[in-house]
Amino acid sequence: MGPPEVFYTYEWACAVQAAYRESLHPLLFLGYEADELVGVVSLATDEAGRVASFLAGTTADYCDFVSGRKERAEFVAGVLSKLKELNFRDLTLANLPGESATVAAIRAAAEEHRFHVYMRPAYVCAQVDLGQGEARQGLKASLQGKKKLRQYLRAMEREGRVEVKHLHSADEIASALPRFVTAHVARFRSMGRISNLERAERQHFLAELAARFTGTDTVTFTEMSVGDRAIAWNYGFQHQGSWFWYMPTFDTRDEANSPGYCLLAQIIIEACGRPEMRLVDLGLGAEGYKERFGNSSRQTLYTTLTLSRARHWREVARYRAATTIKNSPRIETAIRGLRAALQRPTSGGKKKDSNVHVEQL
Repeated sequence: MGPPEVFYTYEWACAVQAAYRESLHPLLFLGYEADELVGVVSLATDEAGRVASFLAGTTADYCDFVSGRKERAEFVAGVLSKLKELNFRDLTLANLPGESATVAAIRAAAEEHRFHVYMRPAYVCAQVDLGQGEARQGLKASLQGKKKLRQYLRAMEREGRVEVKHLHSADEIASALPRFVTAHVARFRSMGRISNLERAERQHFLAELAARFTGTDTVTFTEMSVGDRAIAWNYGFQHQGSWFWYMPTFDTRDEANSPGYCLLAQIIIEACGRPEMRLVDLGLGAEGYKERFGNSSRQTLYTTLTLSRARHWREVARYRAATTIKNSPRIETAIRGLRAALQRPTSGGKKKDSNVHVEQL
């Protein structure tokens, strides 16, 4: 895979299966050329068993068909053929990297198997390309010299020593997770939102990942503390030269000193000093601070395939309507008002021969 991602690993798929076994039903497709495994895609089905999606679609920042580039087209075509044989009429693929070889493969295979395909932009993921040589050293020096960062750190040092540590073992992470969960939930509530960590499945998933990757540095749970008090965290990953800013949070009581900003800056500075690291990936989400750090980006796509022409055009119309509303503040405000009013309680009312064959498990 180019680039490889932690989200495409066996461990990730198994952690999702373990944590979400009540709601997700795995559907695994393996592609073989003769007796050699050349492709795999982990999908899941809905309760009715007629709509398929990426198994990791709600947990992974990037999802894809895993194979070499030269096998991708045949593998994707084989999977769509199998899905059709199994009477699946709809396939939803979230967080597909826009530059992936899978994009062209899906377009070709969809036409061949008479699926209607619609691809729309999903997220722009900010990244910090660490560069090489002088460029890397310049980036490090620039961050270390930022006036705001120095101010925030000095303010925190008045309370105690500022320390950043990385945890990798399942036991260490399990011990630190409760503080992290509490802070994440509290921060979201302070913004009038609900943290996904309020769901037991999500907490189970994070613990499963740590357990399955223990003995490696893949899961990197970073904690910033002032004195003996933890104030900022990132549940992240180091994988194949990428350090992932996956799930960060901070103690809202320390918001004035921007501990999340300080933690991210410290991670980038440390990554600059490690030759094997090529980037810090800031992942999904368009938060403003990511744009301040990022110097490159990666587009993801939300892709739907359906055998129903009517369902296809409904999807197109829904996205275009949502885009129009989003681009018009007056319309968006009116819709929000209408929604709020409705939620108030009321008093009463042609085919080339293929060398790749696909097995479904």
